[in-house]
Amino acid sequence: MYRWGVFSRRLDWGLGENALAALEAEKRAAGADILDLTESNPTRVGLTYPTAAILKAIAQPGVMHYQPDPRGLPEARAAVAADYARRGADVHADDIVITASSSESYGLLFKVLCDPGDAVLVPEPSYPLFEHLARLEGVQPVGYRLAHERASDGDWPLDFDSIERAAATGRVRAIVVVHPNNPTGSFIGRGELARLVALCAERSLALISDEVFADYGAEADISHGAATSERVGTIAGAASSALTFSLGGLSKSCGLPQLKLGWIAAAGPGALVQAGLARLTFAADAMLSVATAVQRGLPELLAAGAGIRRSIQERVAANRAALIRALPASSPCTLLRSEGGWSAILRVPAVCSDEAWALELLRADDVLCHPGYFFDMPGPGAYLVLSLLPEPARFHRAVARVVGRCGGARVVDAVSR
Repeated sequence: MYRWGVFSRRLDWGLGENALAALEAEKRAAGADILDLTESNPTRVGLTYPTAAILKAIAQPGVMHYQPDPRGLPEARAAVAADYARRGADVHADDIVITASSSESYGLLFKVLCDPGDAVLVPEPSYPLFEHLARLEGVQPVGYRLAHERASDGDWPLDFDSIERAAATGRVRAIVVVHPNNPTGSFIGRGELARLVALCAERSLALISDEVFADYGAEADISHGAATSERVGTIAGAASSALTFSLGGLSKSCGLPQLKLGWIAAAGPGALVQAGLARLTFAADAMLSVATAVQRGLPELLAAGAGIRRSIQERVAANRAALIRALPASSPCTLLRSEGGWSAILRVPAVCSDEAWALELLRADDVLCHPGYFFDMPGPGAYLVLSLLPEPARFHRAVARVVGRCGGARVVDAVSR
């Protein structure tokens, strides 16, 4: 007879539905028209795609010939290098590794940098996915804080005291930054990057910069994606005393999550970069997971993605402006400032937990929001995280219901129901 011990402890956490997911499933089964403010899939929000150009890109005759390269086909790496040049970064194609996704990029880097039981530092608040990605590789995620004493106005500088404390514990091998962060929308500043690089070089740590949202700056010129002078555009290709890896991909930069292609760009001291790339090549060669069609078509896909990206930028900007207009001065809700990304953070009255707010909005108003705790938002206070991608008419309806519900500020703790 099998025992539960047959399974790996990498997945030794609750695998069941949380209360919000269970309620959503119940509502959908009953036929409710749910206004989804958690939507992060750009292919489902009514954007116009250049379908003919995309299909042509992945239907080239060369896709019938299989000649894999563990770092990615040369033309694909050259296309990524050219895309970095668009953003003003000098990255050589030989320093790029093509992957199937940003999640796979993390998996490869954690394999290359960490032994089982080692730790990586990850930001809080940020993606809830980090814990899963790290633990699936036998790695321990250790959180460090974005400074939260100023979270009331949406300013989220790196809390270096928190980073120093976290770096001093356990077998830490890397620091992850998300640039701009999801959901706070905060970019890494030039001074912060210099301090991070110095810390990593001093402690022999790698720096991993997740830049999948880098083209989406709220204060950027939509036509050029230009960043403010204090923001770092990308760490890729930057002269650095620390081993650094920049992550990107089609999913966000071109709004093409269905085509499953990401990349890693390595930079830093030459010998370390070459050693890291050799190890990434070996690990990638064991899987060869990136499809030939999307690699062959990558130059054309990146070109087509420019228009998709502009549409997403315009959608996000318009929905954020609508959200600002929907909050009267008398509203008990506060929209936190954001420098970029696809999300908005709304502070709601702390009459109950943010999970209770999310459950009540779904139960009573058919509006689905992420509670702030999903992203490790700091207390005290209650927060909702809203996607800025939805189709405008549905977004406006959902926001009106959120503002109306929060204006009453009378919520029974739905968690206890």
